[in-house]
Amino acid sequence: MVVVMKSNATDEEIDGVVSKVREAAGEAFVSRGKTRTIIGLVGDTGAFMAMPLETLPGVENVIQVGKPYKLVARESHPHPSMVKIGPAAVGREQFSVIAGPCAIESADQSLGAARAAKAAGATILRGDAYKARTSPYSFQGTTKIGLEILAACRAETGLPVVTEVMEPGDVDHVADVADALKVGARNMQNFSLLKEVGKSGKPVMLKRGLSATVEEWLMAAEYIAQQGNTDIVLCERGIRTFEPATRNTLDLSGMVVAQQETHLPVIVDPSHATGRHDLVAPMSKAALAAGADGVMIDVHPHPTDALCDGPQALQPHELQSLTAELAALAQALGRPLA
Repeated sequence: MVVVMKSNATDEEIDGVVSKVREAAGEAFVSRGKTRTIIGLVGDTGAFMAMPLETLPGVENVIQVGKPYKLVARESHPHPSMVKIGPAAVGREQFSVIAGPCAIESADQSLGAARAAKAAGATILRGDAYKARTSPYSFQGTTKIGLEILAACRAETGLPVVTEVMEPGDVDHVADVADALKVGARNMQNFSLLKEVGKSGKPVMLKRGLSATVEEWLMAAEYIAQQGNTDIVLCERGIRTFEPATRNTLDLSGMVVAQQETHLPVIVDPSHATGRHDLVAPMSKAALAAGADGVMIDVHPHPTDALCDGPQALQPHELQSLTAELAALAQALGRPLA
């Protein structure tokens, strides 16, 4: 069950609901949004239904949610959420383009990619200072120096930054720089990390795991929401299948199912899904046509020299052409670009 509090509910009224739930041997998870506070209840549903929760001060509504994920389920928040990332926003009312280097390699490379993202009309800059790699011998990122470079990119372009965090102990210092924290596919079920990013006070981008079901993906988002943070953007980045022609198999149907199941925005990463720069444009347009809330695209000034995922990166002029095509398609579909 979920208790939706009134917009003007006081802390005392919220605490009153929590106390009542605990009296019934239940657990209450408080998630404070920008306009509403939602309290997820875990325990004996029958006992909760027997309680006069709707009559308690500050309560607007009590909703019985049949899904194992309570706080991110569409039933708990019938209207789709808009997640603010710095001055930008991601949600159903618009189509967002997030772009930048897959990895922060150097100041010149990163600034070149950031300028290209800005020039192409992207509203959020992606770039990872910490890189989770399959091989321990691959480039692992520039870590703290990379965060400093990201801050310089934001200062020059004005674009808010989303960057990956890999360890619970790194959350605080990454959050000092990032406008949004990204949890990568390999960490989707790193529950300690999910809890820490949930406590950070920053929006979180949660990528779907390599072989995760949609339900597992949404349950991972619930770990973040349980910490009081429902500013979550889900990112479909392809799943592992038998097909070796692409890096992963982009699951656009899974993206749509996620949108139907949750109020959270859902975007698509065609770069990591396909692993091929020639497939990024068609899959970006397919994502827009299927109703995705945005795309996240790798761009690199010199992809052949990239230390990480060069084959999937667009060059600046390719990104410019793609965003122009996306703008035209969005207009035809009645969905403005952010």
